[in-house]
Amino acid sequence: MNNGYFYFAEPKNEPVRSYAPGSADAEQLKKAVAELKGQQRDIPMYINGKEVRTGKTKEIRPPHETAHLLGHFHEGDASHVKDAIAAALAAREQWAATSWEHRAAVFMKAAELLATKYRFRMNAATMLGQSKNAFQAEIDSACELIDFLRFNVHFLSDIYKQQPISPEGFNNRMEYRALEGFVLAVTPFNFTAIGGNLPTAPAMCGNVVVWKPANTQIYSASVFMEILKEAGLPDGVINLVYTSGPVVGEICFDHPDFAGVHFTGSTGVFQGMWKSIGNNIAKYKSYPRIVGETGGKDFVFVHPTANVDAVVANLVRGAFEYQGQKCSAASRAYLPSNLAEEIKSKFIAELKTLKMGPVDDFTNFINAVIDEKSFDNLARYIDGVKGSSEAKIIHGGNYDKSKGYFIEPTVIETTNPDYVTMCEELFGPVLTIHTYDEAQWEQLLDKVDHTSGYALTGAIFAQDRAVIELLTKKLVNAAGNFYINDKPTGAVVGQQPFGGARASGTNDKAGSILNLFRWLSARTIKETYVPVTNYRYPFHQ
Repeated sequence: MNNGYFYFAEPKNEPVRSYAPGSADAEQLKKAVAELKGQQRDIPMYINGKEVRTGKTKEIRPPHETAHLLGHFHEGDASHVKDAIAAALAAREQWAATSWEHRAAVFMKAAELLATKYRFRMNAATMLGQSKNAFQAEIDSACELIDFLRFNVHFLSDIYKQQPISPEGFNNRMEYRALEGFVLAVTPFNFTAIGGNLPTAPAMCGNVVVWKPANTQIYSASVFMEILKEAGLPDGVINLVYTSGPVVGEICFDHPDFAGVHFTGSTGVFQGMWKSIGNNIAKYKSYPRIVGETGGKDFVFVHPTANVDAVVANLVRGAFEYQGQKCSAASRAYLPSNLAEEIKSKFIAELKTLKMGPVDDFTNFINAVIDEKSFDNLARYIDGVKGSSEAKIIHGGNYDKSKGYFIEPTVIETTNPDYVTMCEELFGPVLTIHTYDEAQWEQLLDKVDHTSGYALTGAIFAQDRAVIELLTKKLVNAAGNFYINDKPTGAVVGQQPFGGARASGTNDKAGSILNLFRWLSARTIKETYVPVTNYRYPFHQ
């Protein structure tokens, strides 16, 4: 029974802490990092609210310090995926029927716990497990995840308020139901916030979820699960399993109660999911919701009128923060001939000031890439440049995995705008630049638009307002998140809803009301106060 209209007002974005040298925040975070390094965590799966240990364990080691053992996680198999689905479906009816203010309270409490009690532990787990520096962890595993929880509660409140017109004599209303079945959330290594948002956004809407994180994000994912349990999330609503992707997909996509997938990862995997769902479409009770954010080959286009220092600073941040392991990271840059030499000179000078090393040292800007597979792939691309007649390395190009998976920030210059590293997603600290004839800037825009099949983020730098307007229109389909005189990374919940189209995903905009609509099924209800008692209309009497 509802005795009031419960509404959650728009929150403010969680303030970002700086962790300046000598600050209390820096000292507490260092202490949390040391505490986690001083223990070996035994990390279970969570099915129906219970900790599940299989005895089949895999090691977790920091990518930047591979000699150190952080702990183990318990690997699951097909039986655990089936158990997770069963637990979710058993919890579905009661959770979907839970009053909105009580569902919302779970996630608002989780946000508050994360902002206070768990802030340093969550950041430390992200730093160690995913090799993020203090600031990158803060904006991800603290601020963005807190924002996702609070803003999504607000967005859902706004959706519930949206009601149809009721003429005199009738009552029309709209119910926003949970989907009929379970949702699969598949989350990536690079953002703890995405790992938290993909299962909680559907759950907030009354859905039940099977959550499969990347193995390289399990360390921080397990901490978030602890927070959700402390916040009062009922058993079975979100079930966390550590099973291989193909096994999870095979079982979930073959189940008649599969209702949707919330995915962030590679384009190839997402396309494979879509194909499997299509092949099984006749099995499902409802047409599943398919929501995915995949890859990017994100551009920076510099116009001849651009501010050089702004370009340089934003290339450093946009290409090399978190080792370029962001879907939105600047990966290809187009420099005009009148500014190219000055930009390159200042850019390389700045890159020489970047420190690289483990996350414990807060002065390090660059840490390690996520694992050996990523390291080897990036090294292969770098080695390919060394033998090319079309490209050369103008900064970096070194790599070393003796202690951790360290790739030096690398800048490639190519004479060919279709060179392989201008076209393919590398997902690491590698930026390729191409210098064009300043007089031909407008002709180059088609190349910027169509070099890659992706369309996630892009940035332009110019000071001429007419040019800015033209670029914005010409590149209208090139990026779902478009930046003017700013780096193409750093989307903020509620400010720049995130997502791209083309091969970059379904553009359902995490961090906005649009994403929440995808996890709801609307039911229109019409009530007539005084129904007619004669079928005849006046026109034929």
